[in-house]
Amino acid sequence: MSFFDALQEATHQERHELFNLPVIRDALEGKVSLESYRAFLTQAYYHVRHTVPLMMACGARLPSRLEWLRQAVCEYIEDEYGHEQWILNDIEACGGDKSAVRDGRPSLPIELMVSFLYDLIARGNPVGLFGMVNVLEGTSIALATHAAGSIRERLDLPESAFSYLSSHGSLDIEHMQTYRRLMNTLDDPDDQAAVIHASKVVYKLYADMFRGLPRDGENAHAPV
Repeated sequence: MSFFDALQEATHQERHELFNLPVIRDALEGKVSLESYRAFLTQAYYHVRHTVPLMMACGARLPSRLEWLRQAVCEYIEDEYGHEQWILNDIEACGGDKSAVRDGRPSLPIELMVSFLYDLIARGNPVGLFGMVNVLEGTSIALATHAAGSIRERLDLPESAFSYLSSHGSLDIEHMQTYRRLMNTLDDPDDQAAVIHASKVVYKLYADMFRGLPRDGENAHAPV
């Protein structure tokens, strides 16, 4: 079995729990309130703004035996740079206060997720960061391809309010093809174990973030 397939098998339970959350099922059916969509974008901003710094830190810590992976990190950085600004623009396009979001704090699950990843790179195995890529890009493809259009129709929002979600659908499909190739080239058992562990942790914390989002007809939970 290829490592990419082994990774999907090892994280099947965590992925199943995420995609069976009521708020995710609602989103895939287009049943999302404006408040919930804004809350999702807000938390997305708080982790997406760290994508490039995390990748830079990862690239700097990779050993010379993984020079091929460092090259891929550089390409990924180029693709991802500035995407947090897309999210702020989307928030503004759907009536939110992007300045308040930019100056605010993430929910606890996102704060813990980002902190875990920085710590993993600094004190553990930096290759583990690719466990995050497995979770976030796989999730964004599902939401973008199955939810963005129906959410836009339900909320009657302009396309300019969906630049992050819509663009990440097509972009991340391409990224996942590259990701599959990279993971199948990763042959060190310790590196593979680090990716699996990080993927499990990020699935858990990302699911906790979604649990804190308001469902259609509910009030938002206060960030904790």
